[in-house]
Order: sequence, then structure tokens, then C-alpha cells
Amino acid sequence: MDFRLTEDQRALKAGVRELLAGRFGAQELRAAVATGTLDRALWRELGEAGLFALRLPEEAGGVGLGLPEAVLAFEEAGRALLPGPLIATHLAAGEVPGAAEGKTVVTGPDGGLVEWLDEADVVRGDVSGAVPVRSVDPLTPLHRLPGPARRERADATAPVPDALVATGALLTAAEQLGSAGRTTEAAVRHAREREQFGRPIGVFQAVKHLCAQMLVRTEVARAAVYAAAVTGDPVEIAGAKLLADEAATGCARDCLQIHGGMGFTWEAEVHLHLKRAWVRAERWLPKALAEEVEAARL
Repeated sequence: MDFRLTEDQRALKAGVRELLAGRFGAQELRAAVATGTLDRALWRELGEAGLFALRLPEEAGGVGLGLPEAVLAFEEAGRALLPGPLIATHLAAGEVPGAAEGKTVVTGPDGGLVEWLDEADVVRGDVSGAVPVRSVDPLTPLHRLPGPARRERADATAPVPDALVATGALLTAAEQLGSAGRTTEAAVRHAREREQFGRPIGVFQAVKHLCAQMLVRTEVARAAVYAAAVTGDPVEIAGAKLLADEAATGCARDCLQIHGGMGFTWEAEVHLHLKRAWVRAERWLPKALAEEVEAARL
């Protein structure tokens, strides 16, 4: 099976990256952190660009592409740290009026957590009793459901996740992959530019090893995520989620180490990648559930 990207897929990936670079750069990222609100104009632009309707059939007003293309788009969203309930809105396209066009912000419970509840126009699922909790990620406000309500989808705890859970997990893994790629690039760039004792820190063996480990983590996760997008196998998706979570959190930590104290400052985005990776790791097949899925297949 050939997993190499087609010309159209490369063009889609480049187009989403260009859109986000121009519309959600460093200045807009800091503004989002400061305000803690969604940019509704940007949300509509994402809808116009087809992010939410990417997998919706053309006859239903969508783009008519598949899961592999959605993974490429969400990888770029993760790379840019794009905030908002992107996956919930994407999954609601064609079912909730306005979701496909970016006119409606949709959220819903997953794993006992609900993101962006106060900003959402439509909430899919029962969120009664949800209480706000302090989120480690300033770009992801969260509510937590009470204990018995946390299993709002019984299928999510089954040996094999249902199609909705599997798709959400795969798109979350794609976001994690984009974040891992971004922090790997940031670490390499800083290692080339930052000097100690008159030499770039990248010439030192310890830094070289960290960068190499980051690259290996990212590329292993990329292979797993891309393959799972092609096969659609829910067990392979669970494995891809595990690898992508590990890549995103591990690469962010190593990137912080290479940046030193500067990585923790608000001028740098490194700590934001780590905080978002922690939150994503708890969404759509968190580690314990994904491991149970893999174990059941073995």
C-alpha cells in the first residue's frame, strides 16, 4: 500500500498551512491567550475554506474528501495551536445546521470533559451538572461532568471504539502530530541559532541526541497516523493515538529543555504546545482506553 501523499493532498496541506499562517500567526495566538475567546470571524473563514465540511459529500454541500485529507488538515491545525472545538464541529457537519459553514460552534462531552462549553452555540450530548475546571491550557477552557455522567458514550469504553469515537481520536492524533512536528522544528532552529562558548548549542552531543529523538518520535507517529487514516481500522487508530500523544508531549518537553528558561516565557509558544498536548491526551481515547483497545486485539 502506497502511503505517499498525492499532489492534491500536498496542495491541501500547504493551503491550510498558508491560511493559518496568514490568519492565526504569533500575534493572533497571543491575543487568543489574552482574551480566552473564540475568533468567530476566523471560525467562519475556516468553514468557508472547507475545514468542517471536508468529508461531507459534494451533493450535501461539502468538499467530498476522505479521512486521510481530514488528517492532513487537522495536522496543520495542531501545528498552529488553533483553538476551539474543531473536531466536534467537524463531526457535526451535515447534522447540525451551520456547522459545515463555520456559522455554528459545536461542542460535546468526551471522556468526562467538555471544551468551550460557554462559547458553543450547540452542545451535542448531555452536559447537565458540568462544572468549570481550571484548564492547564489557556486556549482550551474546560468543564467536567459529574462522576456517573462521565460515560456519556458507553461505546467509548468497549474493546473496539465506535466510528465516531475512532474518528475523533484519529483527528486528535493528527493535531498531536502537527504539534510534535512544530516543536521539533523549533528545537532544531533554536539549536542552530543559540550559542554557548562561541558555538551553536546544536554541535553538542546532548542537544543532538534530543533533536534526533524528537524526529524519530514524530516520524513514527506520522507513519502510524497516516496509515490509520487510510485503513480506518479503529484498533490501528488507538495505536496511532498512543504514539501521537507520546510524540506531542515528549517533543514539547525536549523542546523546552533545548530552549531552557526561555521556553517557559509567554514570548515563546513551546509551553503552549506542551499544555495543549496534555489536554489532547485526555480527549478521544485517552491512554488507558487506547491501551485496552490494543490489548483486546492482541
